[in-house]
Amino acid sequence: MNSTTLEGGKIASGENTRFIILISCVATIGGFLFGFDSGVINGTVDGLKQTFQSSSAGIGFEVASMLLGCAVGAFFAGRLADRWGRRAVLIISAVLFLLSAIGAGAAHSSLVFIAARVLGGFAVGAASVMSPAYIAEVASARYRGRLATVQQIAIISGLFCAFLSNYLLAKAAGASTEALWLGHAAWRWMFWMQAVPSAVFLLLLLFIPESPRYLVVKGRTAAAREVLTRLYGATEAATKLGEIEASLSADQHRPKLSDLINKTTGKIRPIVWIGIGL
Repeated sequence: MNSTTLEGGKIASGENTRFIILISCVATIGGFLFGFDSGVINGTVDGLKQTFQSSSAGIGFEVASMLLGCAVGAFFAGRLADRWGRRAVLIISAVLFLLSAIGAGAAHSSLVFIAARVLGGFAVGAASVMSPAYIAEVASARYRGRLATVQQIAIISGLFCAFLSNYLLAKAAGASTEALWLGHAAWRWMFWMQAVPSAVFLLLLLFIPESPRYLVVKGRTAAAREVLTRLYGATEAATKLGEIEASLSADQHRPKLSDLINKTTGKIRPIVWIGIGL
């Protein structure tokens, strides 16, 4: 039986395909929350206007404030993940998603609301970087691209669920500004609904392993071997560990902005323009 034959959810070589897919799907919940957090604000604008008595400019900033945190979260996520670990940064983002959902729904001033949304932005930025990075570092090369694509599907699913949740809550109350459960307006419950997937994300992250690549970088070879054995089996784990060590020893280059320029032509690399275009 060759190494690509499926047998009870595992590859004959010992690869635990079901486990790899499972932990990858856990990571993609970060993408779902990315979409939900981005979409939920659309149904709450009337409630924000009525509650905070904000001007048009104020409403605009309240709605867009998440993007400030998103930029900061995306910028620092990679550095923090190199220091604390991919799993640790995902756990932090899950906590921030949860705090943001609770805080935004409970806010009784524009300032508190903006602070809660910025926290959510930190989580969105970090999750948008770390979820696909984690998947890339635990998944086998032959289906890594497909699992990474699930992250994009999760983002769209999060947007859809946010719009659907907003619609159902507004319909149940009569309007987003009307009281729903426990005397709180429907628009507050729109934010609080995000606490459910956030709590699930946080709980499930406690049961997934750290990225083996990160463990090797930190010199925790025994722990990396243990994780790789769970993912690929004892025989393949030794091979994968050697591949990670070889790639790290070969790549000692510290990334710089000048890397975006092709040193031969002196022009910005075409892949950069493709990324900007997309």
